[in-house]
Formats: sequence, C-alpha cells, structure tokens
Amino acid sequence: MIAQIQGKLIEKLPTEVVIDCNGVGYQVNISLHTYSLIQDFEYIKLYTHLQIKEDAHTLFGFFEKSEREIFKMLISVNGIGAGIARTMLSSIEPKRIIEAIGSGDVATIQRIKGIGVKTAQRVIIDLRDKVLKLYDIDEVSVSQNNTKRDEALSALEVLGFNKKLAEKALEKIVFEQPEANVETYIKQALKILS
Repeated sequence: MIAQIQGKLIEKLPTEVVIDCNGVGYQVNISLHTYSLIQDFEYIKLYTHLQIKEDAHTLFGFFEKSEREIFKMLISVNGIGAGIARTMLSSIEPKRIIEAIGSGDVATIQRIKGIGVKTAQRVIIDLRDKVLKLYDIDEVSVSQNNTKRDEALSALEVLGFNKKLAEKALEKIVFEQPEANVETYIKQALKILS
C-alpha cells in the first residue's frame, strides 16, 4: 500500500496530477477539493489510497489526511465506488459531507451528480454512527434540526400540502437556515409551495 507520495509536480489537471519521485512519474487521481488546495506548488506531498482491480492499479491522492479518511469511509458503502466518492469530494467540501451524514441530510448528498435517494440514504445509514463518533459531532443539534423540520412538515400536511413537496421545500430551507425556528421553516416553505 502506498500511503503518501512526495515529489515535484510535473503536471496538474483538475482531476489528476503527475508527481515526479526520483525520476518516476506517478499519475494520481485527485478531487477538485485537492486541486484547489495545491495551487502553484512546485513540490507537493499527497496522502494516497491505492485501489487494485484486475485490470488496473489506480492511485488517488489527497492534500489533507482527513479527506483521504472520508474517501475511505465513502468507498466502504455498498454502491459507492472510487469514482463516485471522488465526485462527492469534488462537489461538496469534505467537511460539509461529514455534516450532512451526521445530520441525516439526504437532500445535500442527493444533490451530487450520480447519487440517487436510495444511495444517499444508504450512505447516511452506513456511516452516520461512525461519523458522529469519529468527528465528535453534536447529535443534539442534529436531532433538534430534525425535530423542528418534522414539526414544520406536520403543520404543512395539516394545511393540506403534499408531503413529498413539503419535505423537498423543508430540506432546502433547513440546509440554508439550520438555526431557524419552526415558524420560520413553515413561513419559508409556504412561500416555496404557494
């Protein structure tokens, strides 16, 4: 297993880099998050994950060790391959992915290209406990947001709105205003649904 790679940056593209290590050029797949962090370095060190398949050995590189750990967690989920995990880390900041998993925010994860509702739910179900434990996320604020959303959803249903449409509207509002109260959630949802 190649754990890290350090050397001269020969080539840099948004999806991959080539690093020269003592005359050997290693092609390393990267996320847009890593791409944005390496900027114009002449020499770089990337934390890596080597994926071995029958037909290919693929090296994935990450500027931050934490991003590599999130990548490894994501590929442990059934249905999430290295390509989708890299797309996830390119679409949303790693920190935001952790927050979304910890808070059970299906809508945020589902916004990523190639991720459907079932896959987003599977990611949350498989990784939520691990994420809450590893990253010491405050589950109280997470469940508090869910409780406020549930109360708002219940009120919207009583008012005669379609549950699926109301849920969709509330997901967007909770994402944009996580600290808002139930009344605000309902008012904002009514604006979207009317």
